[in-house]
Amino acid sequence: MDKYFIFYFHYMSEEKSLAIFEDFEIRRQYNEEKEMWYFSVIDIVSALTDQKDFKKAKSYWTTLKNRLKEEGNQSVTNCDQLKLRSADGKMYLTDVAHVETIFRLIQSVPSKKAEPIKLWLARVGYERIQEIENPELATKRTRELYKLKGYSEGWIEKRMRGIAVRDELTGEWQKRGVKEGVDEEVPF
Repeated sequence: MDKYFIFYFHYMSEEKSLAIFEDFEIRRQYNEEKEMWYFSVIDIVSALTDQKDFKKAKSYWTTLKNRLKEEGNQSVTNCDQLKLRSADGKMYLTDVAHVETIFRLIQSVPSKKAEPIKLWLARVGYERIQEIENPELATKRTRELYKLKGYSEGWIEKRMRGIAVRDELTGEWQKRGVKEGVDEEVPF
């Protein structure tokens, strides 16, 4: 397992407003309503291009943004703006994006630092295609991830059974006409 994969899971679980990519700080903000993190695009670009100078990283992002717009790339459209604290301590509107868009932008940055992430994304994409063809592989992957997180075999087995039972129960509810998020009498 490469460091980028482990890093991804590490920073996604943190409650802080900064993530660290090697020795670069990545500003981020959690959106409670959407239940997802938004990351500063300029900080990501800075880390990938190994550019410590904020103005140069911002210029690179502006150039990349224009190039992506010309190509019809939707990643720029998927960027939002949020007020994030800058180095001078003030809050400024900053281009931000959620993880999916950040991964798409990473694919557009020609950089030695981006290459391992691009390879990882390609590998993950290939693995998911294999899982579509053979769903048993997804179950095996889930077990492996729980092992990597340090859960015991007993816990993993109970968790997998619990998921199967819940899926069976919700499937039965759906067959009987129960709708998600609606508090009505169950038609049994």
